[in-house]
Amino acid sequence: MTPRSVREGGGRAAAPWVRTRLRTAPGTAWALGLLVLLTSFLAAVHPRAVAYYEDEGLRHDIAAADPRHSVLELNSPQPELQLPPEEREAAVREAALASVHRNVRSALPAEVLPGGADSAYGFRTGQPMPAADGWLPRPDRVDPQLSYSTLSALPDHATLRAGKWPAVRGEVSENTSEVEGAVTEETAKALRAEPGAVITVPTQNGKRLSVRITGIVAPKHPRTAYWSTQPLLRTPALVPEPDLFPPRYHWTAAVLLPPDAAPVLLATTGEPEMFWRFAPDPSGLTSSDAAGLRASIASLEGGPGLVRMRAVAGPNATFTTDLDEILTGYDTLRTAIGPVVTVAAVGIGAVAAVVLLMTAGLIGGRRRAELALLRARGGSLRGIGGRLFAETVVIAVPAAALGLLIALPFFDGGRLWPSVVGPAAVAALVCLALPLCSVLPHRKPQPPGAREDLMDARPSRRRTVAELTALVLAVGAVAALRRRGTGGDGGGDLLISAAPVLVGLIAALVLVRLLPLPLRLASRAVARRRGAVGFLSLARAGRTSAGGTLPLLALLLALTTAAFGGSVLAGVADARDRAALHTVGADARISGVLDSVPLPDRLIREVRAADGVREVAAVQVVYGVPLPADPAGNSRMKSAAMLGVDPAAYARLARSTGIGPFPADRLRAAGGAAAKDAVLPVIVSPSVAAELGDRPRELSTAAGDLRVRVAGVVPRTVAVPDSDFLIVDAASLPRKQTTTLLVTGGSPDAKALRAAARHAGEGLSVRLRSEERAAFVDTPMQQGAWRIYAAAIVAGAGYALLAVLLSLLRTAPERAALLARLRTMGLTSRQGRRLLGLESLPQALPAAFGGVLVGWATIVLLAPGVDLVGLALSAGPVPVALDTAQLRADPWSLTLPALGVVVLTATVAAVQAWWAGRRGPITELRSGDPR
Repeated sequence: MTPRSVREGGGRAAAPWVRTRLRTAPGTAWALGLLVLLTSFLAAVHPRAVAYYEDEGLRHDIAAADPRHSVLELNSPQPELQLPPEEREAAVREAALASVHRNVRSALPAEVLPGGADSAYGFRTGQPMPAADGWLPRPDRVDPQLSYSTLSALPDHATLRAGKWPAVRGEVSENTSEVEGAVTEETAKALRAEPGAVITVPTQNGKRLSVRITGIVAPKHPRTAYWSTQPLLRTPALVPEPDLFPPRYHWTAAVLLPPDAAPVLLATTGEPEMFWRFAPDPSGLTSSDAAGLRASIASLEGGPGLVRMRAVAGPNATFTTDLDEILTGYDTLRTAIGPVVTVAAVGIGAVAAVVLLMTAGLIGGRRRAELALLRARGGSLRGIGGRLFAETVVIAVPAAALGLLIALPFFDGGRLWPSVVGPAAVAALVCLALPLCSVLPHRKPQPPGAREDLMDARPSRRRTVAELTALVLAVGAVAALRRRGTGGDGGGDLLISAAPVLVGLIAALVLVRLLPLPLRLASRAVARRRGAVGFLSLARAGRTSAGGTLPLLALLLALTTAAFGGSVLAGVADARDRAALHTVGADARISGVLDSVPLPDRLIREVRAADGVREVAAVQVVYGVPLPADPAGNSRMKSAAMLGVDPAAYARLARSTGIGPFPADRLRAAGGAAAKDAVLPVIVSPSVAAELGDRPRELSTAAGDLRVRVAGVVPRTVAVPDSDFLIVDAASLPRKQTTTLLVTGGSPDAKALRAAARHAGEGLSVRLRSEERAAFVDTPMQQGAWRIYAAAIVAGAGYALLAVLLSLLRTAPERAALLARLRTMGLTSRQGRRLLGLESLPQALPAAFGGVLVGWATIVLLAPGVDLVGLALSAGPVPVALDTAQLRADPWSLTLPALGVVVLTATVAAVQAWWAGRRGPITELRSGDPR
């Protein structure tokens, strides 16, 4: 009776194929689903993490910027003089300014997002005016210069310390003779102002205008935009008179008036102006808003936005902000970080894809006999593939969807569609790869016992063409990365970011082609020796499937990704170390203002005696040394810094730091102490060498008149690494004095150095290399890049572990059966462990050695195209000498993962031998078992 007749006769229908298969092998189904879920989760969470850290980076850059650069300010000159006085006075009062403030804020584009707490408006003098009152301090007998300003909501942002709040008595006009004002505590201390003091303000008509100080206030939050946009409102400054030498200093400060006292400023000579300041609120900004924000700022500074602002604030209003420069710096850092993160994503994605293909191959291999039976009974490739596709869809699609759902709560605020793409690609890969890997081997009948050994395999023409295509892509990606770099347009090219993966792919293909040669040589050498373990292990390694490219590729990609990430971290650390060294010049630096304050000998002795100090180089720095006039008769004049040094000590310092090393003998004048007309040898920078030429030249310096000749050229020097310079023997200078101490040592005692500098006099500063290095803190976007890359390396290590397990699991039944047979022939447990360990080494050792070689080659090939300056030094000043920072091979990142592969493989082989020994040969050797 046929199945059809049974169904027609009312018998029970056959069970569905998919349900039957899932019930037959639930462990395989759960394992595949778990792998798809984990991979989908990683694919979904990566774009969300990138977007989250980019958004946090933008908000941090705006919030942490100096308010003078981030604030949006609208300025308008005083009302036109031809207007009636009543209209001019009404235009600058509180009500009019507040109305304009509300209208301007509502007219600002949505991307600007102005905050209300720290925004302010008012009427102020654009130029400071001298105050001739006798009670005011005059350090160099110069009248202080004071500015006057009304400031909205002053009681909300300040605390009254003395006196009372300034108020308006009656209606203030342009002709009012006295108004009340307030100053901050710092201003009151500098000007010796007290409640009741009167300041006389110059006016255009010569009448007396008095400002009576009634209150001393203290800012509640002095670092906010309300006070820091114009620091003079909070803190006075001692500034020099222009074009005077020696300089003469005077105080400049600000006096705060009540809002409705603004009309009185119309009569002053301070060129008063109206202002409206808006502090941006970055809490709602995202990285996708950066382009719109930049366009809005450009429109406000000189486009349609400015036209709208002038319609509200006046026809001559101007809009200023440096927020666009902050956005430019953000884009620079984002461009530097993006390619590095993309390399990690492409690397881990490639490793995950290889592991998924290996899993599909393992499942197809385990079901080879079943599918061969179906083919023998008339099953078509399309029909079998469709059933396998249905099985896989039932497992992979729900697992991928669950991985996406688990990833959504992580990193809130990210867009949904980039997170959907990854899980969809994972599900599609698994649903297509598993049927294809299972069905394609059954296109032609395969005789029983046939195998394709590694040492006997002959690559087909199609494989050769595919490998050559991959080689061309790898060469193109490496060449493009070296030529275009990771910045600019090159940073977003996926082919360039895939360069490490392509290099690993080529290396895997080359290793698979070359692996039979050493196996043949080793087999011939071992065959002549006594003992069967070595011969059997090599014979088994040579009889593995020729399709062993995937495990090797997974290991190489994981090792390359780890090596690249370690090299990036090492390159960033090196760049920051070199930046700190170029900034300080040594482990510690002690000097005065502009390196011009003479240092006493007692300070030098105390510094040399401090803990952790190995050597002290005393340097005399003289800036602004004029170089000889151009022989061609051009009017240009150049200057350089002259350094008077002890040749031996300074040469040792330059040699230890690696910044401009030179032989100490080059600086020693012939005949010992130089006579009056002696020619002194000097070490100079390249530009100074071009100015001085080869013949002796005369220089006039603060240390005396000298006659010098170039004795050597170095690109830069430790004392002034970013300036043109001349280095001369200090013993040959007519007027000697030490202005800078460069300290070397493992860890100089900072407290002892600062105490010695404090006892030596005022104005001396101590700068430590370690403190400069610590200043390069990571921004949120940098921290995100490190975390993403660290997660990628951990995930890559996990997938590499899984690749090793899958490669060993694929041949585990055969290995267990072989070990059982050999044990019946007298093989001991120890020999069994050695056999399995030696059998796995011919694949583990090439993978480890190849991983080290490929990682090193990848870094060498890609280093010229990867610039780490923006990634390493974005949080601090970038020295001129560090215009580039490239990758360097990190030995630990190269060797540790490779050793881990060998240890892992040996451990798995030992565990398998132990487990097979526990089961016994009777369990493994069953009648009719084809193994």
